[in-house]
Amino acid sequence: MHSANSKPSIFRFAFIGLLSFLMLSCATVNKNDKGYTKGGQPGDILYNYLNAHINDNNTVNSLLADYKGPKNLSTVVEKYDDEIAQLYKQKVLSRKPPLSEEAKKTLFANLTSNQASALFALYPIDTAKWMKTVSTYSGLSKNDIYESAITAGLDPSIVFAASASGFEDTATPLINSIGLVIYGQDEESTATVKFRANDDTYWREGLDLAWEPIYGSFAGSIVYLEANTTYHIEVTITDVYGDIVEHSFQTTTKPNTPPIDPNKVYYLSEIYSGGQLDLEALNIEGSADGYAKIIGDGPVIEAGSDVLAAVNIGNNSYVMLENLTVKGGQRYGIFAKKAHHIWIKGCNVSEYGREAVDIRNGKAYSSPTSNSPINYDSGIYLERSGIAVIEECEVHSPNLGANNWSVGHPKGANALQVWAYHDSNDYRGEFIVRNNRFYGAPDRRFNDVIEGRMNFERRGGFVKNSAIYGNYLAYANDDLIEIDGGQQNVLVYNNEMEQGYTGVSVAPNMLGPSYIFHNHIHNLGDDRGKEWTAIKAGGLMSKPGGRTFILENVINVNRNGIASSSVSGDSTFWITAQNNIIFTKYKNNKVGYCIFDREKYPSSSSKNDLCYNEASMDSRYEFNMDNIIEHPYSDDFSYIESIQSEPKPTLYVSEEFKIPNFSLELTLQAVVEQPSTVWEFKASESGHTGFSEQYRYGTTAITDRTTVTLTGNNWQTFPIEVVLTENSILELSLNIKGNPEIVGVGLTNGDQVDSTEVVKFHGTQDWGINAGTYYNSSDENISFPIGQFVKGEVTHLLLILDNDKVSKGNNDDKVTFKGIKIIQ
Repeated sequence: MHSANSKPSIFRFAFIGLLSFLMLSCATVNKNDKGYTKGGQPGDILYNYLNAHINDNNTVNSLLADYKGPKNLSTVVEKYDDEIAQLYKQKVLSRKPPLSEEAKKTLFANLTSNQASALFALYPIDTAKWMKTVSTYSGLSKNDIYESAITAGLDPSIVFAASASGFEDTATPLINSIGLVIYGQDEESTATVKFRANDDTYWREGLDLAWEPIYGSFAGSIVYLEANTTYHIEVTITDVYGDIVEHSFQTTTKPNTPPIDPNKVYYLSEIYSGGQLDLEALNIEGSADGYAKIIGDGPVIEAGSDVLAAVNIGNNSYVMLENLTVKGGQRYGIFAKKAHHIWIKGCNVSEYGREAVDIRNGKAYSSPTSNSPINYDSGIYLERSGIAVIEECEVHSPNLGANNWSVGHPKGANALQVWAYHDSNDYRGEFIVRNNRFYGAPDRRFNDVIEGRMNFERRGGFVKNSAIYGNYLAYANDDLIEIDGGQQNVLVYNNEMEQGYTGVSVAPNMLGPSYIFHNHIHNLGDDRGKEWTAIKAGGLMSKPGGRTFILENVINVNRNGIASSSVSGDSTFWITAQNNIIFTKYKNNKVGYCIFDREKYPSSSSKNDLCYNEASMDSRYEFNMDNIIEHPYSDDFSYIESIQSEPKPTLYVSEEFKIPNFSLELTLQAVVEQPSTVWEFKASESGHTGFSEQYRYGTTAITDRTTVTLTGNNWQTFPIEVVLTENSILELSLNIKGNPEIVGVGLTNGDQVDSTEVVKFHGTQDWGINAGTYYNSSDENISFPIGQFVKGEVTHLLLILDNDKVSKGNNDDKVTFKGIKIIQ
């Protein structure tokens, strides 16, 4: 079995083609259980309730009067019962609202302000959609809509700003990734991505952008890019009617090191004489053309409790700190406020923060008269600051550890605290935290290792366009990483996390999308050995409404893989999980789940995750089971044991579940001239029969996904679906033995064939499209312009080995067809 104490730092996923079958295993769930109820937004839940119970004896109004559903929804029903009844009767409250413009005008023409408030309250995630619909099709004024939204508890200004005046589409580069946002979109559309470096000759496929319902945008990230490289990006948005709009971007990723002003390079021994290092007092800051740089060259910065921070950057910007050893500071080791362009590299920070003078109810206070427990002391805190890099640092040994959950929410020090909401929008977000070691100790743990401030607000935490990767994070009594807040294009990847109550918190995700991928989360536990889950989510309805992608992580924990947490009374979350390895050990009411989601939000999904609970010896889900496709080896105990025994687990992933740009293998598409493959013959996934008019005898062997070998006098037909154009090219390789009359490939539309549909590459008989010059036995690869001879829909592929001149006993003919493709 896999040891809980093993510590491989980064886990890569090896992708090996599988048979494309999928099955649902004996996961521990019963769809007939009373608990199996699909969740959704309050409007969806209420519509289902009304639709299921309405009859001659139960009117809409009586059903609403008797409604006893979730508390938050019951409050909305009580407030807007008459308006909701009218919306239902008018079919505004409907599963499938009309798409035509005229139908929408008719439906919303008489909408009242109170009815609009009810809609906004019932659909808190779809802010953008309903604001746009109401403002476009109702007779309400902009002021009426503002008041309706405010009454429902929404902020209408962001939506009007995005849809009416138009936010600027953005492509925001970090060092190894780019975040994209395209505004003014509709949920029914799709947004595909391709990208290439400036010198590349091939386009690479990106993961589709995700629908972001608050501002009405498509957003997403391109990852694993090279530093300081110019990329071309093309996003194709296709709406529900098939209309296409192209968006093109060109941007350059940030360099691995900032530009340095040679006149502003300072060695610590030349500027520091003890106590606090105050950059504001020393007037040390750079400019966009060159950072000011302070280099540690021996002295240790040691500050007492009389100063807020051992190193004070203040609001100075364009500053780089390198190789500093920092100790002390009343609250912080390194501190900045309302600064931007900060680069902290190779620093060692310890012995910071307040010490306990008084302990009350298990929590530490800095004095007997203090009203608040000690909290938010930080090794590094960049407050209201943005565009920062923190790399190759060690933060450890705070002066005070945090309490555990037995006496309430943990309070105490953290290693890194982030609030990336600068006063200027130009400097918000863009935090890069990479290749650091932030760790406490078994008896002195952080509250959170990486903690965000104002994390129940969109302006909280990392805000947007940030990346946390390549770090080792350990020993917390709460979260190891907390990215709660806006989270738009916030990436958490290639990290190792252990010894925390929770691994990664995304509760709540208030904008999104965020991405958690290629992490190793294992050996969890606070100072009591208690834990909750590897990834924590919640608050989708109370703090709407972002989506989190959870991709290709290795999770090995005692309790839960992905689980809910209540945020303002709401534990709903929205995730897309795929290709994860999730092992859990214990089994109980709320324990041992791959995904634990009692709200069962219908847009969440789990695809190809390998889930195994040791106690039940199967996979366990509390989830919307309609949206689960289990890994085909989920019930293969020998395979699971082999995975558990590997120091670096690898997951077999079939072609259909590889994730563009995130999975290791990339799909390439030529920029110019090089054609793209539009169809590939997968022999192992297709049935075949002898062609009735021509098959005489012989064997048909399929030895791998794309290879078929025929012997004898043998015509085989395979059902396919492909359309040939005048530019279509047929590619394959042929290996021929013997002296057959015809070796060829037929492409037909129907169960009949004639000579104009068969390409003969070899043989003595003069029949079919003569392509003998395209075959050379010394070079078995063939590229034939099939589109010049056959066009249109093709429903059958014929593989032909024909020889009527010899008897069965004397026929040793044999042909192998391999790698058949149609490319445009």
